[in-house]
Amino acid sequence: MSKREYQPLTVPRLSWDKQTITENYGQITAQPLEPGFGVTLGNALRRVLLGGVEGAAVTSVIINGVNNEFAVVSGVVEDAMQLCLNIKQIVVKSKDGKPGTMRLKATGEKTVYVSDIEADSNLELINGQHVLAHISAGGQLDIEFFVELGRGYCPAQWPEGKVLQEDSRIYLDAMFSPITQVTFDVEKARVGKEIDYDKLILSLHTDGSENPLDALNYAVSVLRTQLEYFLLCTEIPFNEISKQPVVETIEQPKQANDLLLKGIPVDLLLKPIDELELSVRAHNCLMNANIKRILDLVNLSEDDGLKIKNFGRKSLNEVKDSMKAFGLSFGMDIKEADLEQAMQERGMSSSKDE
Repeated sequence: MSKREYQPLTVPRLSWDKQTITENYGQITAQPLEPGFGVTLGNALRRVLLGGVEGAAVTSVIINGVNNEFAVVSGVVEDAMQLCLNIKQIVVKSKDGKPGTMRLKATGEKTVYVSDIEADSNLELINGQHVLAHISAGGQLDIEFFVELGRGYCPAQWPEGKVLQEDSRIYLDAMFSPITQVTFDVEKARVGKEIDYDKLILSLHTDGSENPLDALNYAVSVLRTQLEYFLLCTEIPFNEISKQPVVETIEQPKQANDLLLKGIPVDLLLKPIDELELSVRAHNCLMNANIKRILDLVNLSEDDGLKIKNFGRKSLNEVKDSMKAFGLSFGMDIKEADLEQAMQERGMSSSKDE
């Protein structure tokens, strides 16, 4: 019996926006994806990022002189309820994935910040400028914090049958997830002449206790682990039979006579801009500015593009996306003589020879 053959899948290329990535924000683009996979993967990743990424949070506190969250704290402007709300906004990171404790002791008239807390060596406080309380003259504040690890949201874990705890501990509900917001957009991507592929743009914000790259890696690991248990038979080796589409990139020439063209039809640059299938508005603006070939377009800088009459930022972004599908970009500074030479070396006829 012959082995069954399967159709390969389109494997996406991933890229982070290096210009905007920080410890709190990141945007990743995956393209091309099979038609419909943009929403499928985007929604799955969003749900896991928001609810499945592990983090640390303060789950209970012992405030000296207070045995419940409705009491007044002597010498402190805030009552216990407001103090607990401020404590729940502490952003803490566990370096080794283990729980720990923190301690705050403050006296005299002052504003108390998160940075005034002394934490165990395995804990790191992120939002040090967050205000916890305001102490009046002659007042003092003594708090012990208990930090635990978890996922998503967890309500306060009060022991059953006890209203007041023997150690005066107050339990807090906790948001463990370091992810504060996740959004995704799905656009059309082009592979060769096919234009119905998907491009997924995923943006995620964190509270600073986890960077976007590690958070996404964690979420993908969780999702992949869960999906593996749905494999009831031998896994189909799509990774072996599939491959990424040719990365259509063109490198900047190091010298005028050293043009490196990779993964792209060399003669494409000499073709008219009609090959990019631009909107009528963008096409006409470029033609009126005597930008008739793709080579003329890639040698144009973005600033020069914006100077073209009626060619605004929206048209510029449209053209950039169309060019990106072919591995092209603005400001490539490719000389036509070098391009002609590269074509001759490859035994190709130029537009002049036709």
